[in-house]
Formats: sequence, structure tokens, C-alpha cells
Amino acid sequence: MSEPNDSQTETVNTRPIRIFDTTLRDGEQSPGASMNLAEKLEVASALAEMGVDVIEAGFPIASPGDFESVRQIASTVRGSTICGLARCNDKDIDRAWEALKVAPSSRIHVFLATSAIHREFKLRMSTDEIVERAVSGVKRAASYCDDVEFSPEDACRTEHDFLCRVVEAAIDAGATTINVPDTVGYATPSEIYDRFAMLMNRVPNIDKAILSTHCHDDLGMAVANSLAAVSAGAGQIECTINGIGERAGNAALEEVVMAMKTREDFYHLTTNIDTKRLVPMSRLVSKTTGINVQRNKAIVGRNAFAHESGIHQDGMLKERSTYEIMSPEEVGFSKTDLVLGKHSGRAALADRAKQLGYTLTGEQLQEVFDRFKELADKKKEIYDGDIMALVQQQISGPIVAQWSLIDYEVTSARNKTPDVRVTLGHGGQEFTEQVSQGDGPIDAAFWAVEKITGIELVCKDFRVRSATLGRDAIGEVNLEVEHKGRTFRGIGASTDSVESTILAMLNAINRIMVGQDDPAEGDLAHP
Repeated sequence: MSEPNDSQTETVNTRPIRIFDTTLRDGEQSPGASMNLAEKLEVASALAEMGVDVIEAGFPIASPGDFESVRQIASTVRGSTICGLARCNDKDIDRAWEALKVAPSSRIHVFLATSAIHREFKLRMSTDEIVERAVSGVKRAASYCDDVEFSPEDACRTEHDFLCRVVEAAIDAGATTINVPDTVGYATPSEIYDRFAMLMNRVPNIDKAILSTHCHDDLGMAVANSLAAVSAGAGQIECTINGIGERAGNAALEEVVMAMKTREDFYHLTTNIDTKRLVPMSRLVSKTTGINVQRNKAIVGRNAFAHESGIHQDGMLKERSTYEIMSPEEVGFSKTDLVLGKHSGRAALADRAKQLGYTLTGEQLQEVFDRFKELADKKKEIYDGDIMALVQQQISGPIVAQWSLIDYEVTSARNKTPDVRVTLGHGGQEFTEQVSQGDGPIDAAFWAVEKITGIELVCKDFRVRSATLGRDAIGEVNLEVEHKGRTFRGIGASTDSVESTILAMLNAINRIMVGQDDPAEGDLAHP
């Protein structure tokens, strides 16, 4: 698998690759990832809008709920082929077709294990019986629809000769797609490449079907294996959003798609995926399944386009391509995030201060930078409000808290609107507001504080953690809020979660108030 030279690059045509998404079937098999009907319909519609070629909507025989979800998706979702999974037996296949028949474009996906270990310990069937069962299953599926996929389960641990025999027989029986799954995530990229190349060369009727790859991530090679398969001639990749799935999961759709797009010069492959929908799609699946995306996840992780290193930030400010091989906008992020932390340099600090409306002299920048480094040693991320506070402190001394909590009272009960009375102090005066609205006491507290201070906040992140042990533990609330396009952080701690929330809000609001006060004339100038 060597990279083509320049002369080869000029003459190679781009080949389309089908994207087969199995988030709703294999992905839902992740522990704790079950979705209800409404959630599956929402995800399926979003997948179709994103340009997925085939949506594997479920395993209709598995349960009445799975059957109904496949039927509903087949009835309502347009733009993608809707697929249902079935074992190679009549009841499974009949049930799959009953769910799929209303779809304008449908596919029955039948499977049967072929490896020696599965034949001996799971199926207890001979090779002849396996071939006979596979052929029977494919023929029954083909009697219902023209689009039939066959998967020899555990294909990557199946003997080459027997795999070729099964694949050839399945194609003769009517299979239009042959999926070669690495069911247990055992193969390596070179092995996958060789296996697909072997099938392309040895199966005489292989030109009558599209080869597909379905790789699990048990050894962390699902994406690499999928790309090796298409390099060897496969025309379809089976994958899931965020790489969810059984055990360690599947090949991540967003990663294989962006690998082919970003390195089109190498792979010469293309897909129908609208890549700007990748991040929204990732967040939808994460929200629906409750499975969080790790910060450093490729393509869609929060840190995928975030830079903290001073050297990297300096390069990014001069030329984005120095440290980014694709743009964040290309996958659905709004922009690159230059995260300010202890590894950041003066260039990034000066750039952020300028974005916030300040132009610093060399001496001012150095003084603020020194304090910035001290603060960065104490906290992981520096927010816009922190930068404003550092700048303001440099020109006019330490910040004095403008709003403080005097008292609060909350009444809340199940199925009743919460009632909150909050009293805040400001400039030697007290201000009280009582509200009866919100989804709970914390939401009501947000409303009350906003009404008193006159500052509207958009809550971007809300985290509560126990700062001490025991039933009377102190709860620390960490808020990340947005005000007029700027991000601020607030922290509050109390044994009462409502009080912690109010204190965190006031902490953020006092930082915002610093940003609303113009710097002293002559010290700093707004550009």
C-alpha cells in the first residue's frame, strides 16, 4: 500500500464509496445506548440529510420494538436505502421484509458465521451446511427485493478457500453486496488489505457484487482497517457515528469520511456525506444515547481543533495550515479554539486581548502575561472573563465584587412550578426579586439573578461535583456562560446546590461587569 507518485496522482480517477451507517443497529448494541422510537426516527432523518447511502435501521426479529422502529423509519425517511438485519433463516428474513417493504429503497442484510471457531462451537455445522444455509437465506431475501447483502460473520478469521467458496455461492444466489466483517476486531490493516485483494482476485463472479467492510475496534484499528479495505477495492464502509457499538465499538463514520476527503490525493475516493453536518450529528447521537464523546476524539471531539501550546498558537495565528490539516468549519465547528492555558504564549494572549477590545503596549502585555502564567498554573483553562480581569487588574488594581448574595429562599415540589426569592447586594444597596417560573429551583434561580442584575446569560456548561466527602459534602458548581458572544466562567461552593449555583452565577457576572467597564483613558485604547 505505497503512496502513488505524482504522475500516478494525475491519472487516477476518484472512486465513490458507499457509507453504510449502522448506528441504529450495531451502535445501539452498546451497553446503555438503547433508543426509543422517536429518538431513532430523529437520528435516521439526520443521517439521511447528511447523505448516508444505507441506514441499517435495526434487527426486526429481535423485538416488537425493533420491528416497529425499522418499519417507521422505512415509512418516513427518504433519501437513503433502509436496511434490516436478518439471520439466514426464513422467519428472520420474512420479518425483515415485512418491516422494510414500505420503503422506496430497501435492503435485506443476511448473515451467517463462517469461521472454524464459530462453525465448531456456535453453529455446530459443517462447511457444506454453512454454504447451503447461506445460499438458501440469500435466495429467500432476493425473492423479496433486488438489494441483498450477505455477511460471512467472522470473515477475517475464516480460511481463505472456504471464504471464497461462500462468497461465490452467495453472489450466485443473488447477493449484490458482500460484507467481509472483522467481527472481533482482530485483523491488522495489512491483513485486511490482503484479504480483500485475495477476494477480488480469486472469486470469479466478484464483479457482480460490491465488497463491503465492517470493522470493530477491539485493537483500536477499525478506521485503519476500513481504509485498507477500500484501498484494496471495497466499495462500501460500514460504520457508526462516534464509533459506538459492541465492546470497543465500530469504525467511526466521521473519521473514515474525513480521512478519505482530507487525503483524497492518496486514496482517490469520495463519498456523498455533507461533512458540515458531522459535528451536529455527533452531538445528536451523544445526546440521544448518553454516551459522551471524549475531548480528544478525532474530527468531532471538543479538542479536535483546540490549540494550547504557545508554539502551535503562534503558528496558527500566522498560517492556519501549520497545525491544522482541515478546517473546523468543514466538519461543523464554528471556528478554531485557541485555548489559553499554561502552555500558551504571549502571541495568543495578545490576540485574545485584541479580540476582547484591548490593544496592549509591550510593557502592559508583559505584565498581564506574567499574571496570566501565575493564574494558568492554578487552573486548566483561562476564559475571556479571566483575561478581562487580568487586564483590568493591571490598570486599576484588584477587582471588587460588584454583586454579592445576601439571602435566598426556595420552594419546590414535584409537578409544581418552583418559587424562588433572591436578595443581592450591590453598591451598599439590596435588591430582591421573586420569581415563579422555570423547570426547577436552579432554573428559577437563574431567572431571578438575571432579573436583578439585568445581565442575560446563555449557559454553555453546568457541572456539579462534591468538593468534600460525606452526606453534608460541599458541592462545587462550575458554570461556563456566554454573554454577548463572550465566554465567562463562574465557580460557587456551598452545601446547598441552589446557593452554589447563585454564587457561581455572581462570580461569572462580576467578571462580565469588569468587561463592561471601559479601561482608564490613556492606559488602554479600544481599537
